[in-house]
Amino acid sequence: MPALPAVSAPWRDRAGRLSGLKLATFLAALAPGLWLAAAYAADALGAKPITELLHGTGEWAVRFLLLSLAVTPLRRIANWPKLILVRRMLGLTALAYALIHLGLYVVDQNFVLTKVVSEIVSRIYLTIGFVALLGLVVLGVTSTDGMIRRLGKAWPRLHKAVYLLTVLGLVHYFLQAKIDVSDPVFWTGAFLLLMGWRALQARRWPSNPLTLSLLAVGVALATAGLEAAWYGLASGIPAERVLQANLAFPTMIRPAWWVLALGLTLPALNAARLAWDRLGRGSGPSRGRTRDAVAAN
Repeated sequence: MPALPAVSAPWRDRAGRLSGLKLATFLAALAPGLWLAAAYAADALGAKPITELLHGTGEWAVRFLLLSLAVTPLRRIANWPKLILVRRMLGLTALAYALIHLGLYVVDQNFVLTKVVSEIVSRIYLTIGFVALLGLVVLGVTSTDGMIRRLGKAWPRLHKAVYLLTVLGLVHYFLQAKIDVSDPVFWTGAFLLLMGWRALQARRWPSNPLTLSLLAVGVALATAGLEAAWYGLASGIPAERVLQANLAFPTMIRPAWWVLALGLTLPALNAARLAWDRLGRGSGPSRGRTRDAVAAN
């Protein structure tokens, strides 16, 4: 009988060596789920613990999906090529939390599958969320090395659907939040930041501290406008009042300010990388060859 192939541990690289980066990512992926499970076991989730678990897993699915999208910008801005090693893990973690999210919804509906299906079909925000989940399942199934080889050039085109799926996930997040949409607004701003960087790359604009700072300011303003538009459409609150609240810093720190702070980490990382590169060039040819070898991996 032929030997079964060994299952590679998620904290090891392709050569089978322990990867500190992959181990840290694996532990970070487990941490929210373990925290939620512990809070449930300690009866610390309030009067509706399943609802809290439902919301928590959905939020973490969105966060890990955005983290997977952040890998490419960060590895280039910070010149950290090994970051690509954890992109698949982050995407699969998002899928795992999304599947748990659906499972908890089934629990919340007392395992009445006919009611689950009826609710998904009749409630638009559930329909949107379910479509996003189905898309993530497709991407997860096709994320293996074997499927990448089989799909060939079609694989990158298929996996670009992650951008649309992220939009659907954020819309689902907005619609289920109902009254207070501060968290969905912030994470949507983070998504706009990541997509803005990709737009700069598509236009071949340089990624330097100036362009990245302008990107951060522009996305923060767009986030403030999005929040004002949402409240104006959903609750009738005049948009100018929401915009005034956004400008009332530091009396009230709205999501746009947090998006600005997040965005400004990009030029800071870029400036630090440029300074490190200059230091490396000034420390002799051997240091430069080492840095080039790392960047090529």
